[in-house]
Amino acid sequence: MFASGPVVRIATGEIAGRSRAGVREFRGIPYAAAPAGPLRWRPPEPAEGWSGVRDAGAFGPDPVQIVRDNPAGRSLAPGVSEDCLNLNLWAPERVPPGGAPVIVGFAGGGYVSGSASRDGVDGYALARRGVVLVTVNYRVGAFGFLAHPALTAESPQRSSGNYGLLDAIAGLRWVRDNVAAFGGDPERVTTIGGSAGAAIAALLLTSPLAAGLARRTILRSPSSLRPLPVLAEAEAAGRAAAGDDLAALRALPAADVLALNGRIDAGARSLLALRRLRPIVDGWVIPRDEGDAYRNGAFDAVPAIVGCNADEGRSFLANAPLRTVAELRAYLAANFGPLAAEAWRVYGVRTDAGVADAAAAMWGDAMFSYGVRGLARAFAAHATCYRYVFAYAGASGASPPIHGDEVRYAFGTGAFDARDRAISDALVAAFANFAATGDPNGPDAPAWSPYDPERDNHLTFAERCSAGSGFRAAGASLVERYYAETTGR
Repeated sequence: MFASGPVVRIATGEIAGRSRAGVREFRGIPYAAAPAGPLRWRPPEPAEGWSGVRDAGAFGPDPVQIVRDNPAGRSLAPGVSEDCLNLNLWAPERVPPGGAPVIVGFAGGGYVSGSASRDGVDGYALARRGVVLVTVNYRVGAFGFLAHPALTAESPQRSSGNYGLLDAIAGLRWVRDNVAAFGGDPERVTTIGGSAGAAIAALLLTSPLAAGLARRTILRSPSSLRPLPVLAEAEAAGRAAAGDDLAALRALPAADVLALNGRIDAGARSLLALRRLRPIVDGWVIPRDEGDAYRNGAFDAVPAIVGCNADEGRSFLANAPLRTVAELRAYLAANFGPLAAEAWRVYGVRTDAGVADAAAAMWGDAMFSYGVRGLARAFAAHATCYRYVFAYAGASGASPPIHGDEVRYAFGTGAFDARDRAISDALVAAFANFAATGDPNGPDAPAWSPYDPERDNHLTFAERCSAGSGFRAAGASLVERYYAETTGR
């Protein structure tokens, strides 16, 4: 049950939240102006202030998107709108001297959907652990990632396309400037994300515009290190889809802008090809390809947790519905080209009955295992990194867990039995410990050794947590070699 909460003053005015059993909740706080009308496809502008006390008891709108099922649960937002640059905050009522550690979360959704207000990422459990949790909306799809020559021409930085990333940076700046009012320590900010949200958190560590805003990061199933389109490629795709009349584009109804998503990135997702409606190398927000930045130490080397679920790729089998050994062999040849023979050694099977498992492994390696291992190696070379594999299915998830099955465990929001609750408590405790100190270990969390690239070690979260090594190493190495030899990125 909720009760009236205290009033907090932030830079734009006073807000009143709600209290729930030792946790203060503030919802729908605007951190930037509505990016609509003349502000569509421009960097976020500061939010306007208000007089009096603003009610922060209800979630704000989600970004405009096609609403679809998500592992993080249903959105509690009132709907979608271009006026979507809002955030939510959960804070403990009792704050320790020096302030509480802060975690800032970005939602996944393949850069075309996402919500900071899903019931699966409620911050109550983390706040009860002494953490301030902030979840931040950012523009998605064509609203957040349309690049176009006319937009580049009007930009003082000669950039376009990374508006969703600029929103995330504005959210982090809001946290830096305002979180102390809620008892948070702006010097202990940890970013967290899942899937595309994790990839955004990883990308921001390579951006000079976000330097110093995050002191730690937790990357759950990041779709990272796949080569990024460059500005010219993205501009060409945007122009082909949207035409040349920028004034007319800014006047389009939101539904017509949403329709551009399918024109820019049409068809099923390809295994290894570049996607065009996503963050890009624009020379300003993202100055160089992400893989190059992480290989060469050109990123904020903060302590990191990075990992994935045991069977991530099974969620993506619809992108390539392979049924027979012959179809699998042909698909590997079409995607891996000169490395087809090596790909067959990694994924080849003898009978049709094994094709679905092979395809799931292939998708999991291309989209997640490759990036997770690469990020872990990069962080370990310059800071401390902890790698995990989430392998606990629980009563309601797949066995082994697929993409997104860890969300409710990471936030403690599931309808859990005692075994589920024990795994969730261990994961929440590890993340809270890490946010506080940079080390996930503690009396309420499993023993977790830092990542060593030589051992390629990880912690498996299961009914009995245990150490492991070499998770999907052959597939990760294959994807790494493919990109190095065929794209040079």
